[in-house]
Amino acid sequence: MTPIVPGQPAKILLVDDRHDNLVALEAMLQGLPVQAVTADSGDAALKQLLKGDFALILLDAHMPGMDGFETAAHIKSRERTRQIPIIFLTAADRDARLALRGYAAGAVDYMTKPFDPWVLRAKVSILVEMYLKSEHIGVLARQLAQLEETVGKTLAVLAENPPTEAVKLATELLQAAIRDADTP
Repeated sequence: MTPIVPGQPAKILLVDDRHDNLVALEAMLQGLPVQAVTADSGDAALKQLLKGDFALILLDAHMPGMDGFETAAHIKSRERTRQIPIIFLTAADRDARLALRGYAAGAVDYMTKPFDPWVLRAKVSILVEMYLKSEHIGVLARQLAQLEETVGKTLAVLAENPPTEAVKLATELLQAAIRDADTP
């Protein structure tokens, strides 16, 4: 797992068997606070997911070999990746059954080409923002847990030591907790 670094762009995985589609997607997403990682097949996408954390997956529904639906099923079956939102992208006709199949595979959206790049950008922006906020909440929760542990230790020190020694030790522990809480 790759830790989230504050201020760094969120990684999104672009999956399409056609190189020109990947290039077009990267161009549409230029200027957004994202780092695009590309994969040209379902297998390549699953390998990328083993290498790091992703905020979002843009997944072509129709690819040779493992199609997008099967790829999504593998992604959603893994504990580590099942929460990653997937937007299916397809050049197929607007058959409602295909869209339902995409949603059944775990997608949060299903877009048919040609689609409005500004709509895609808006959807990507919202999902990335939600991801970053969720990651920030996780960081805050870990900091709170550390602080609670330090307070517990401090209370134990106060209960077991004479008042003057206890105050000195408690002060040192609380100062250390404050320093640790300030570092991300």
